Amino acid sequence: MPILAPSILAADFANLESHCREAVEAGAEWIHVDVMDGHFVPNITIGPPVVRSLRPVADDTGAFLDVHLMIEEPGRYVKAFADAGADRITVHVEACTHLHRTLQSIREAGVRAGVTLNPGTPVSSLEPVLHLVDLVLVMTVNPGFGGQAFIPESPDRIRTVRSMLDAVGSNAHVQVDGGITPDNVSAVIDAGADVVVAGSAVFRGRGTVDENVRAFRRAWSQLA
Repeated sequence: MPILAPSILAADFANLESHCREAVEAGAEWIHVDVMDGHFVPNITIGPPVVRSLRPVADDTGAFLDVHLMIEEPGRYVKAFADAGADRITVHVEACTHLHRTLQSIREAGVRAGVTLNPGTPVSSLEPVLHLVDLVLVMTVNPGFGGQAFIPESPDRIRTVRSMLDAVGSNAHVQVDGGITPDNVSAVIDAGADVVVAGSAVFRGRGTVDENVRAFRRAWSQLA
């Protein structure tokens, strides 16, 4: 079954702990933390202190703390986010002058490593580092803001990434992020994604957080 990773970008930060607990108790396995610096993407969000505050919540609920760095020079901040309690740190191809070195530093910090790319970046840019990661994130919107519409060409990119991983014998996750709802999630799962990030659809969806998480789980239970 796919993994659901609710993005706290869309959560109510005044009730962040309760929102995260409600999502996990409803069946979400991961907590996705979008970190933006106002330079690499046109928005500013959070930093290591919020990750540190979520670490006890993750420990208590058994959730996996999935940190996505949409920032310039992410290698400078690997240690800070690792020390704050991230289980995985994912960095962008476009943001890393020395991508191989940055991924190595994540692994050396004792954290799982992920790599991602923007919708306009060729998937071939991932080839040199596929052996260093346990997750590839395919952005299905242009990063920077929540609530954007899903880019319809995304399933083809997902299929390509999954084929690239299969070709090198990697069982790394293929994660998708951007505009995913229970109504379109089947398209990305059919294409090969096995981790789904959803922010607005979970924390600002049609029902409560619990109801929205369960809507995702119903959607992909019908695919089995």
